[in-house]
Amino acid sequence: MYAAAPATGAAQPESHPPPLRGFQAAGDVRSGQLQLSSVCTRCSPLMRGVSRRHAMSPGTHPPACPATPSPVMTCSMDSVSRGAVQEGARPGPEVGLRMPRALRGGQAEPGPRCGALRQRESRVPAEGQSRCPDSAPALAALGDVGGGWAALGFVTVLGFASRFYRLPQPPHVCWDETHFGKMGSYYINRTFFFDVHPPLGKMLIGLAGYLSGYDGTFPFQKPGDRYEQHNYIGMRGFCAFLGSCLVPFVYLTVLELSKSLPAALLSAFILIFDTGCITLSQYILLDPILMFFIMAAVLSMVKYNSCADRPFSLPWWFWLSLTGVNLAGAMGVKFVGLFVVILVGLNTISDLWDLLGDLSLSLIMFGKHLLARVLCLILLPLSLYMALFAVHFAILNKSGPGDGFYSSAFQSRLIGNNLHNVSIPEHLAYGSVITMKNLRMAGGYLHSHWHLYPEGVGARQQQVTAYLHKDLNNLWIIKKYDSNTDHLDPSCTVEFVRHGDIIRLEHKETSRNLHSHQHEAPLTRKHFQVTGYGINGTGDSNDFWRIEVVGRKSGKLIKVLRSQIRLTHVATGCLLGSSGKTLPKWGWEQVEVTCTPYLKENPSSLWNIEDHINPKLPNISLDVLKPSFTEILLESHMVMIRGNSGLKPKENEVTSKPWHWPINYQGLRFSGINETDYRVYLLGNPVVWWLNLVTIGVYFLMTTSTAVAMKRGVQQMTEHRELFQVLLQGGGQIMLGWLLHYLPFFMMGRVLYFHHYFPAMLFSSMLTVHEPSATKIMLHLKWRTGGKRW
Repeated sequence: MYAAAPATGAAQPESHPPPLRGFQAAGDVRSGQLQLSSVCTRCSPLMRGVSRRHAMSPGTHPPACPATPSPVMTCSMDSVSRGAVQEGARPGPEVGLRMPRALRGGQAEPGPRCGALRQRESRVPAEGQSRCPDSAPALAALGDVGGGWAALGFVTVLGFASRFYRLPQPPHVCWDETHFGKMGSYYINRTFFFDVHPPLGKMLIGLAGYLSGYDGTFPFQKPGDRYEQHNYIGMRGFCAFLGSCLVPFVYLTVLELSKSLPAALLSAFILIFDTGCITLSQYILLDPILMFFIMAAVLSMVKYNSCADRPFSLPWWFWLSLTGVNLAGAMGVKFVGLFVVILVGLNTISDLWDLLGDLSLSLIMFGKHLLARVLCLILLPLSLYMALFAVHFAILNKSGPGDGFYSSAFQSRLIGNNLHNVSIPEHLAYGSVITMKNLRMAGGYLHSHWHLYPEGVGARQQQVTAYLHKDLNNLWIIKKYDSNTDHLDPSCTVEFVRHGDIIRLEHKETSRNLHSHQHEAPLTRKHFQVTGYGINGTGDSNDFWRIEVVGRKSGKLIKVLRSQIRLTHVATGCLLGSSGKTLPKWGWEQVEVTCTPYLKENPSSLWNIEDHINPKLPNISLDVLKPSFTEILLESHMVMIRGNSGLKPKENEVTSKPWHWPINYQGLRFSGINETDYRVYLLGNPVVWWLNLVTIGVYFLMTTSTAVAMKRGVQQMTEHRELFQVLLQGGGQIMLGWLLHYLPFFMMGRVLYFHHYFPAMLFSSMLTVHEPSATKIMLHLKWRTGGKRW
């Protein structure tokens, strides 16, 4: 199978070497010529990781493989050092493939150099000897494969044992189980709720509880509440199962990147014995579900990269599609799943860029590669992500505690909501009795009552607030600014309110007009106070407001529920809005309403008409006004994003900063407020976390020093160059994953907790096991070039 070019005086070795992955380098060291013989991808079990650009096309085999010699290609020593092949020869791989020493068949032999790399002398069987390779290396390779599977089974069993150990303890609610356990109950009861995260994680928790016999009746009111007879083990067990899968995922990822069984085992043991990962996996939380999909996406990405020499084969399609499925899963649990989407996206861009530079690849074939990635990594995840929300909206069809966070049109689709299956007039008219809901998240209804502002708080006039609940004091009558005519009188003709009209709003219960002036608002500085003023609808020019519809032209009618309107105060030019701040007890702890002189358009200054009463107008069913799936999908994302950015720490709540996390500075108390309670504290294993932290710094130092040394022409053995490729390529992907999952938290304004670091911790743990390769390179580098010290 191995052939050498004839050369004068060339020594002929007596033994035949074991087969190599990819292409076997052979040649006459004295003639300055090197020959490359191809080895079939299918026929050699050790053929892995060959550069895409130089791999054989899928399905092709060398003639008479493996019993007959393969085609021989010649190239000069200098051309091999550049990874180039002479004219007329089939392109071969660059010297220095990522190949474990044990798989290369023997030790490196001294001899002349090809560029900066050592080459082995060719070995051709003597006359009469069999050309078939010895079976011992093949059997050894099979033994390595068997050992790899045995190691995988061993670490998987340890991972599951560590996560399921004492799973029922403690038998009460721990930390955020009060949120996510309750949300699982909402899915079982089909009750609508609001959360700042996408729905997949909570849906899976609810499904696990339903399948394990939980009936959704436990209230999950606060940490420490005992579960008693309620079945909570199924939901904890589901999270523990996904958390246990992280161990084999990390093992397989590191094994694929490094081709090192000890490195893969070390990475698995790091996760098995990390107390933080164990604790986070044993409770009803979103974190183990999120990390499951993140690591599954990374593993799938690495696997389809390894199939690059067999594009469009069944394994290639499988891993590429599975990557897209896992990306949808990561994004469907938490928005931070976007970080792994970026990681896969950057890998794909680099992949396509390499393909574009491959001149042996036609543009048509490149287009097929591009379309395959668009299909599997964009369209497939996007479709699955939207399908998750379709299922979410279909299940949660009953009115619940999340109604008030969404628009009136959204609420009209919920069974039990006061807007469900009701009929109201479609267009706004003068004389109508209405309620106005602020579009700010939990902004409330425009509200007033008989109570006045206290002394020292602006003008002592009637309070105007925003109230989160239905109430008769939310009702207002819309009138013309220059007329007090009763438009509900049968003798009066119906006159519709149009975009740009100047109106007056009269509070139905107190007959005061909505009023503003240049007195400062109670809580928000530089905003104007809003009050109720006048007697029986009679006031002054500060009661006049211009009504406008966002995105509409002058003269257009105003639709109930659907139109987003703003009220501009005619005298001062300010906009009516809700600040979101809670008033003191004198304001009944309702939400402050102000008139802002800053004309920036945002949900705080936008309103919609919800209730609409006018006996002179025909009613229509709200089914006609219900929003489409696309509209409720966009609205739900806007509400989630605003809610996420607005999260603030609760009183006496322990929070942390991103720089605390890698050093394991401060953990989280899951349980054990009282001394007699079962205590659970989330904190990483100090040995693991500090080792990971040191490794990150050493990795930067090693890669920088080695890259500079290679740039300066420092001589190094082929094996060390191969190790550097593993360190730079595999380690570089892992380092990028760590940076993407850690650095963005420094730019977030929301409240942060220690558990946010754990996805990044997975990457830093995988990076740690690449460090021995870096150390080996640095110890063996020869810091001399051209006879001069570097």
